[in-house]
Amino acid sequence: MTRLSVNINKIATLRNSRGGNNPDLIQVATDCELFGAQGITVHPRPDERHIRYQDVFDLKQIVTTEFNIEGNCQEQKFIDLVLANKPGQVTLVPDILGQITSNHGWDTIANREYLTGMISVFKQAGIRVSIFVDPIAEMVEGAAKTGTDRIELYTEAYATHYHQDRDQAIAPYIAAAELAHELGLGINAGHDLDLNNLKFFADNIPALDEVSIGHALISDALYFGLENTIHMYLRQLG
Repeated sequence: MTRLSVNINKIATLRNSRGGNNPDLIQVATDCELFGAQGITVHPRPDERHIRYQDVFDLKQIVTTEFNIEGNCQEQKFIDLVLANKPGQVTLVPDILGQITSNHGWDTIANREYLTGMISVFKQAGIRVSIFVDPIAEMVEGAAKTGTDRIELYTEAYATHYHQDRDQAIAPYIAAAELAHELGLGINAGHDLDLNNLKFFADNIPALDEVSIGHALISDALYFGLENTIHMYLRQLG
């Protein structure tokens, strides 16, 4: 079964909008695990507009499932944060300063030397590494040459075109996943996966280890409740 990691950035956004500690990010993470989530994901950014750096230290103390920290390893503060907390997984994303949300994967060919060095730093600390890539064969092949443990397939294009032609939308992801599996890479996925498109994706992507879902899941929880929503997403993966 593909594992579900809940990205709790949006909970932090809501908390920060009013100051104080409502909703309580730590309690939400604890409850997500209690309700069946197999991981907690955070994506701290330099402006701390959602997850704060202190949140990462606080979460490290209480997360009992897999703790996944996403972010831009081109920022030294992010590198230091990850090494100080040693999560189960770090996901390297090529964000730029001020970016609203991630919108592309790494060019693993142009950045091969850089990524190889950074991945080595994290792996030497005992942290599994995943890197964000688009479903392009050359990018998957380039990822394999960096020494990364996994790739995370950036699924925005799949989600965008799912309702037009889901078979066409998923085709490049199947090819990318098959190639990644052949090359010995683990496979994660994330971005715009939701209750409408998740099951078809999970059913068709071979050897899919993990999906990281935040925005859609938290939005659905406003209607269905957090516990029920997590169960609904788990059923899509089952």
